[in-house]
Amino acid sequence: MLTILQGVRVIDQGTYITGPATGMLLADLGAEVIKVEQPVTGDPFRAYKGELYSPHYQACNRNKRSIALDTRQPADLAVFDQLIATADVYLQNFRPGVAQKLNADEQRLRQIKPDLVYCAISGFGQDGPSASRPAYDSVAQAASGLLHLLVNPENPRVVGPALADSITGMYAAMGILAALSERARSGKGHRVEVSMLEAMSYFNIDAFTHYFSLDEIVGPYSRPRVSQSYVFECADKKWIALHMSSPQKFWDGLAEVTGMLDIFKDPRFADRQARIENQEAIIELLSPVFLTKPRAVWCNLLLAKDVPHAPVYDSSEALDDPQAKHLGLTVSGEHPKLGRFNSVRFPVSIDGQRMTSMTPPPMLDEHREEILRLIGAQ
Repeated sequence: MLTILQGVRVIDQGTYITGPATGMLLADLGAEVIKVEQPVTGDPFRAYKGELYSPHYQACNRNKRSIALDTRQPADLAVFDQLIATADVYLQNFRPGVAQKLNADEQRLRQIKPDLVYCAISGFGQDGPSASRPAYDSVAQAASGLLHLLVNPENPRVVGPALADSITGMYAAMGILAALSERARSGKGHRVEVSMLEAMSYFNIDAFTHYFSLDEIVGPYSRPRVSQSYVFECADKKWIALHMSSPQKFWDGLAEVTGMLDIFKDPRFADRQARIENQEAIIELLSPVFLTKPRAVWCNLLLAKDVPHAPVYDSSEALDDPQAKHLGLTVSGEHPKLGRFNSVRFPVSIDGQRMTSMTPPPMLDEHREEILRLIGAQ
């Protein structure tokens, strides 16, 4: 585990993904993160096949300790307040108004800890005509214009992971770190706010820039067409991805590997702009070629010619790649009751040090006694 944030205590009352993802990023950097959950049920994302340790929950809650508190009850609220008094950061991702009902609004907590960094994550912002609307990942992707770039027009359906949840968590963590940095200079607490709509609109800045600059509305195939990105199926039914970009040398290498040395004599493929305009024709031309050899063979041939490519791995393959193993992307920890737990390490190295170990996500209320001792509440 990295230790760059050692000494920073975070009270994480987040649920589902955005809040917990923010807390995990801080925990991976060495912060002490205490997850406050509702008694009995805990974080709603825990529920899975009658148990409270779902893969969804596990993904965003390592390197934390858990205590179950109902902050509407006087005894639990007293413990919560003691935690806040010792904290540097408090974070939540409730709908506007819920924090007040749970006695966790900023005004109240700042009376307990004036220099607290208070982070409030929402779907559509803390005020405005949509502030009270329910927001989930796909809703935020759609409202920000990002989903428009991900949906296949021929088969419109939501695809891919929870991008909006995770990306919003990253921006929230960035805001918290900035607030902590300024607090070190001024001694003042700060309120950090981020909504999923704001986060995803910022993430989608390239599409908006095209609109602002050129009055162009980009679509799902706009960037892949310009960057000359492709996916082809190989003889073994596995996929390979190519990103041909601008340099002509990449296309020269691809032409040699595929045995299509005369491809550039065709005016449709003679230069970069022509290839951009005729991407569908290139796909039609190359698809049967890639079906003639297994993926591993194509990878070796393309590697020898320095053509930008990668196997399209699934989750059972990606971490077994030699480079992924070299980088130590898989980290493990031992849970006292559940045994070995594997995860993917934090991606940033600091001063040559990277995350090499972790503690598994906590079971509900697993650290109650330890946390109570920590604040002298026993």
